[in-house]
Order: sequence, then C-alpha cells, then structure tokens
Amino acid sequence: MGKEELAKSLIESVKEIASISDHRPPPMKKHCAHLSRRLKLLLPMLEEIRDCKNSLSEESMMKALLSLRESLLHAKDLIIYISQVSKIYVVLERDQVMIRFQKVTALLEQALSEIPYRSLEISDELQEQVELVLVQLRRAIGKGGGGSEKYDDDELYKDLLTLYGGVTEDSEILKRVAEKLQLMTVTDLTQESLALLDMLSSSGGDDPGESFEKMMMLLKKIKDFVQTYNPNLEDVPLRSKQSLSKSQDEDQKNVPEDFRCPISLKLMSDPVIVSSGQTYDRDCIKKWLEDGHSTCPKTQETLTSDTVTPNYALRSLIAQWCETNGIEPPKRPNNPQPSSKASSSSSSSSSFISPPSAEQLKIEELLCKLTSQRPEDQRSAAGEIRLLAKQNNHNRVAIAASGAIPLLVNLLMTSDDPRTQEHAVTSILNLSIFQENKRRIVSTFGAVPGIVYVLKKGSMEARENAAATLFSLSVIDENKGTIGAAGAIPPLVNLLSEGSQRGKKDAGTALFNLCICQGNKGKAVRAGLVPVLMRLLTEPEGRMVDESLAILAILSSHPEGKVVVGAADAVPIMVDFIRSGSPRNKENAAAVLVQLSWDPQHLFEAEKLGIMGCLIEMAESGTDRGKRKAAQLLHLFSRFNEQHSGLGVEDQVSLI
Repeated sequence: MGKEELAKSLIESVKEIASISDHRPPPMKKHCAHLSRRLKLLLPMLEEIRDCKNSLSEESMMKALLSLRESLLHAKDLIIYISQVSKIYVVLERDQVMIRFQKVTALLEQALSEIPYRSLEISDELQEQVELVLVQLRRAIGKGGGGSEKYDDDELYKDLLTLYGGVTEDSEILKRVAEKLQLMTVTDLTQESLALLDMLSSSGGDDPGESFEKMMMLLKKIKDFVQTYNPNLEDVPLRSKQSLSKSQDEDQKNVPEDFRCPISLKLMSDPVIVSSGQTYDRDCIKKWLEDGHSTCPKTQETLTSDTVTPNYALRSLIAQWCETNGIEPPKRPNNPQPSSKASSSSSSSSSFISPPSAEQLKIEELLCKLTSQRPEDQRSAAGEIRLLAKQNNHNRVAIAASGAIPLLVNLLMTSDDPRTQEHAVTSILNLSIFQENKRRIVSTFGAVPGIVYVLKKGSMEARENAAATLFSLSVIDENKGTIGAAGAIPPLVNLLSEGSQRGKKDAGTALFNLCICQGNKGKAVRAGLVPVLMRLLTEPEGRMVDESLAILAILSSHPEGKVVVGAADAVPIMVDFIRSGSPRNKENAAAVLVQLSWDPQHLFEAEKLGIMGCLIEMAESGTDRGKRKAAQLLHLFSRFNEQHSGLGVEDQVSLI
C-alpha cells in the first residue's frame, strides 16, 4: 500500500470512529467521546501525510503508520461493539469493557510513539498537537482506568445492581435507569431486547447462565415501568394491539420512517418542530414536556425554547402519501397552534395549547409564502425573515424551530431571482448569529453547498453576505472542515481579490477562520491565496494589512505554504512590518520569518536588510507573542552566523 492510500485509510478510520462515537448513547459515552476527540486531533497530521508530495519511503515511517492503522482497527471494533451490545450489559460488566479501552489506548500510544515526526516536516504547532494526544494517552494508561473518573455514572451502576439483585422495584430508580439508558421508547426497548438476544445467539449454544436471565428480567422491569409511566406508548413490535385491525396494522408497518413520531412510532397527525429542529406529533411532545423534561427526546439536546411550531411541509407530505396509498389521513386536533410548556406549568393540561402570538402567526404566514410557486411571494417572505432574524435571538430561535432553514437553503440554488437569493443567504447569516443554530445549519440542514453556490454565482451583495455567513458558521470547529471540503476556499479567494472593500473584509475573516483548520491550509495555498495576500500587503491604502498578515502567518506553517510564501519575495515586506508595523503586525511578520528560516537564503536576506536591531528591540518591548518570535529569530540568526562564519564573500552572495 502506498503512502497516499495508507493515509486515506487512516483518515477514513478516524472519521468513522468519530462518527460512531458522536452518536453513541450512554453508557460509556464519556469514554467513547474522549477516544474520538483524541483521534480527531490526529487528522491534521494524517492530512499532511496524505498531501505531502515527498516520498515517505523510510521503512520505520511506513511500519509506524501500519501499526497505527492496526490500532485504529482495534479502536473501531471496540466502538462498534459498545454501540451494538446491550446497554445493561455494558454497565454491569463495565470492568471488562474498561479493560478493552485500556488495551486500545496502549496500542494507540505505542503506534504514535514509533512515528519519526522529523521525517514528516510538519509545523511546530502540529507536532505539539500530536504530542498532546500522546500525553493524554499516557495519562489514561497511567491511571489504569482508575480514580473517581473511571466510569461514566456510578449512580447508574448502583441502581442497576439494586434492580439486578431483586432488592427493590422502586419506581424512582426504574425511572432514573430508563432515562439514563435511554430506554423510553418502543424502538429503544426493542433494540435492547435484540441486543441481549444477539448475545445469547453468539454464545454458540452454551448455557448463558443466571446473569443473562437476570438481565432479561431487568429489561422486563424497565419495559413494564415505561409502559405504566407512559400508557400512550405504542408498542406494536412488542405487544399486539386489539385496537388495530389487520389492515390498519399493515398500514402502520408501511409508514415511511420520516412520517412516524419518534416517540409513538405512529403516523403523525399533527407534526410540530421543537427548538432542536426535530419533529414530533403534538400530543406526544406535549406529554413529554408536561412530564417535566427539558431535552429533545431523540437527540437529548437541551431545548432552548419550549415553543413548538407546526411543520406544514411535513404535514403536506404526509397528506399526499396517505392519498397516494389510499389511507385515511390521521385526524388532527382542532387547534393546531404553536404551544409552550410554560403555559401548562401554571394551569391545567388543556391549557398546553395556547393561542398563537401575532409573531408566531406572522412566521407561519411567511413559511407558507416561502413554499409558494410565485417568485414575488418567495422574495418578499425571504426579505421579511431576513429582517426578523436580524432583530433578536428570540426571533432566531422561533424562525429556526418553525422549519424555515431548509426552505431558505432550498431557495439558494433553486431561485432564479438574485434578490431572493440574497435575502435567503442573509436570512441564514442572521439566523446563524444564535450559537445553537450554527451546527444545525451545517450538519442538520446541509446548507454549505447552497451558500458556496451563492458565493460563486450571486450578486456582489449576495456574495459578500455568503462570505460573512461562512465566517459565522466556521466559528464551530467541526464546521471548518465541512466548509473547506465543499469548495468554499477558491471563491473566497476570488472575492478577496476582486470584491468591494466590504467583500474583501468578509472574505478575509472567513479565510482566516477556515485556515486555522490544518486540512484547509493546503487548499488555500493551491487556490492562489498567497499572491493575493502579498498584493494586499503592498496596496497604498493598506486596508487589508492586518487580515493579510494574520492569514500569511497561518499559511507559512504549512509545508506547501512556506515554499510559496518564500518564493513570493516576502522577506523585504516582513522586515518592513517588523521595523514599522503595529504590534500585532510585527508579531505576525516575525512568525512568517520564523517559518521561512528553513531556507538560509531568507535569513541572509533579512539580516542584510538590517533586521537585527529591530528584533532586539522587539524582544525587549514587544507583545508577549512578539517577544517569543523575536527571541526565536535571534536564536536562528545566531546559529546561522555560527554555521556560515567561515564563508567567503562569494559564498555568502551565492546564498541570496
């Protein structure tokens, strides 16, 4: 296997492990998250190996990478095992599971320790990041899984032992266990039952013993409690319902998953959206909120608002599906209006459905217009949502919860009207100001390709606002890679080069944020960002100097970046900024020169331009970062002069 294929294999393994871990429900969620976070820190190094043009033929390097691949396979097997095995088993047999975590940790630490990092020519920052992972792995090995943080939840373990031993069937304990193990729905209970049965079948016909029987009895206790606690729970897979005729039962089985309520698993009659972006049947989520829950049943996110809003788009799709399949649509309540948990806490349960506010009615009206076939309706609705979302966080939460984001995203690429396109992308920008919306816009609603499309094809104002939107979304670290992979960097570079002053500012801030992600640095260099930055640094107005130097300092830490920056005649410009720039510009210029020191020609040129006095002054009175960079450069110049003190004039000239 070649270097590039091996690196791609390693990257794919890390991403797969992270994906499984990120969606891992309790128990062992904390340990899976720790493993995922440490492995994701290795991605920039693996991307450098993949993109590096130099051959990594050194035997020790390839051997170490193969060892890392083997350890990642063990890690993946462990994460998959934990995600599929019985939750009850994982808690009760936590010591055995922790032993497997320890073995995987040791394998990863050994593989990473064997990599000859000097051969990779990675930046100091990147090497420090890998060393941090090694320190964390060694600390975990040193603890041996012991200490107060060894397990996710000791209370859960003690509760299960109490129930397992048959000491009590206390409803409070059963409720606590069911909620912590997320065994509150039909699907959850069915999956747990199947997981236990899989364990029985994988035993090869051996007697599973008393422990298995006790775990099955424990699951039955939880199931009985959940059905008592939630009598409206539809449990078709586990028990027959007399109220369903055979034909109705068949209809229920054929209902598309997206049309079923995640709580009842029945075809939704009145779908509503909660603040997490998930859709539930109104009656089911009403009961969930009335019971005192403050989290989304499906994602376990804390709900930022107790308002629920009708999902008109899904309701229409359900009606169409019912008509196509000859099924009578489920009857809806007479008052399908937005509602609030708060209203029910101070009155009877019937008051849960409260009259909609004028604001909520306005949002619902605008959503209907967004789905209209009339371009003028779409334009006016997107424009009004743009203004509403600009006003305050309350509006941003309500608009997002109403289901507006996917409708706006759709307009980015389907609308032929430039003004509608501009309103839609600016609405998404304003909605992204609310922190909780940033991740959903990218991950849940897949908005990035549409935003990039506007960045390439839209009017100048739409392009500017698209760049600002990408900057806002890239505040979330996991979004940076997604945005870079969607092809956002080349059009951002174009906007930085040819846009208005505002467009350049928006593009520059977005590029700075994106280039913090190691995987995006090479993309930016290959998109021609360095020549654009060098031109902006020498413009008479100097309006983009701060942003350009900051981005250049980041790019010069990349192997490709430092070569391109060095070839762009950057040394004289950096020396000028160190001599007369602002404190921030001085430190960034010095950071660039530190990275360019790989080539002695650059050091010789800088010294010839009279940088030494400026560095001494900067080392004494600069900013903290400036002092560090100046001290690094002075040390490099000292070593350089020692190594070249015996050269003649002609030899020194040849360095230039």
